[in-house]
Amino acid sequence: FRLPGSVGEDPQLLLECDSSVLEPLQKHLQLYKIRRKVDIGPRPDLSLWAVIPGEQAAHTTSSLPKCSQALLLTPDPRTQVMGWRLITKKGANLSEVIPGSEVGDVQDYHRHRYRQGIPEGVKDLPPGVALPLESNLTFLNGISFTKGCYIGQELTARTHHMGVIRKRLLPITFAAPPPPCRGIPEGTEIFTESGKPAGKFRAGGGELGIALLRLAHINEPLCLHVAGEKVKLSANTPQWWPKAAAK
Repeated sequence: FRLPGSVGEDPQLLLECDSSVLEPLQKHLQLYKIRRKVDIGPRPDLSLWAVIPGEQAAHTTSSLPKCSQALLLTPDPRTQVMGWRLITKKGANLSEVIPGSEVGDVQDYHRHRYRQGIPEGVKDLPPGVALPLESNLTFLNGISFTKGCYIGQELTARTHHMGVIRKRLLPITFAAPPPPCRGIPEGTEIFTESGKPAGKFRAGGGELGIALLRLAHINEPLCLHVAGEKVKLSANTPQWWPKAAAK
C-alpha cells in the first residue's frame, strides 16, 4: 500500500505479510536493495484490520465513513468479498473509526476466508509446495502476465494460456459434528467415497477449511481419515470466481 502524501522522491510503502516470515522477508528484500537509499523495517506502531462487510453492506468504500484515525482505508486488493483493509495507529478506538461496527477476533476473519476459499500466509500457501495457478492467485490479482521475468514465469504463463489446471484450492465443509481442524495434519489425503485420491487438506477452523482438490471430484462425496476415523466433507466452487473458472 502507498501511504497517502508519500509522493515524489520519498514514497512510503507498506507491505503486508505473514508475521511468521517477517524476518526472512526483510532479509530477502535487503538482497535486492543493492545501493539504493531504501530503508526497510517493520512498523510495530501500526495495526492492521480487516473490515468484512455485513450481509446488507454494499461492496464499495463509499458506504464507509471518513476515518480521521485511519492511516489507510482501501478495498482489499484480492477480491470484493474480502471487504477492506484498514491500517490505524496502534491503540486506535475502532468504534470511532467505523461507528456501528462489531469487533470480532482473528478466528472470525479466518472463518470468513475459509468460507470464500481465500488462501493467506505460509500455512495456506506453503513455500516450495503451493503453485500460483492451483492456489487461484490469478483470481486474486496475485499474478501479472505483462510484467518482466520472475522465477517460474515460463511454466506459470504456459499453464495459464493452455488453460489446463486440474487442481485448485477450494472451500470445504465438514459434516456435523465438525472435527477439530487443528488436529488434522496439513497435507492429509482426501478421498472420494470409492477410495480414489481427490486431494489434500490444507487448513481450517471449526467445520470450515480449504483443500487442494482435483476439479474432477469436487461434486462427489469426499472424506478423510483422522485417528482411524472416517470424516465426511464436501467442497464447493466460490461464487466470486470468474464463471469460466468453475468449469
